Amino acid sequence: MKKMKSNVNEDKSNRFLVTVNVFGSAGAIRFVVKGDDDAAAVTQTALKMYAREGRLPILGSDVDTFSLYPTDAGFQALNPWEKIGSRGARNFVLSKKESKPHMTEARSEAINRKARGWRAWLHKSLSLKILSHSN
Repeated sequence: MKKMKSNVNEDKSNRFLVTVNVFGSAGAIRFVVKGDDDAAAVTQTALKMYAREGRLPILGSDVDTFSLYPTDAGFQALNPWEKIGSRGARNFVLSKKESKPHMTEARSEAINRKARGWRAWLHKSLSLKILSHSN
């Protein structure tokens, strides 16, 4: 019976309060986690609480589209499988990952940029020649 009580006490001592600020939203979300919960589970809990509270902007529930950053660790996000208690942080920022354009979108943007540059050069050249011939 004593072993069971010590396990309960160990389980309680492994829990702590985290504060998650969602980028672009007012106010923080606070909840209790276990130190061995991974970052993906904490992100999922934060997203569920955010939606339950009806906060704006609407974020969705896909954990893979978000990054969880400890506020005292600079710009390095936690890996999804990293334990939330591994860095000793209690305050976090939840941010949506930037979407990368598809290769076709990137290529078309580069082509459009080149075309605009070429057209601008041609237009400038022609306007200079027209002005010089009119004198």
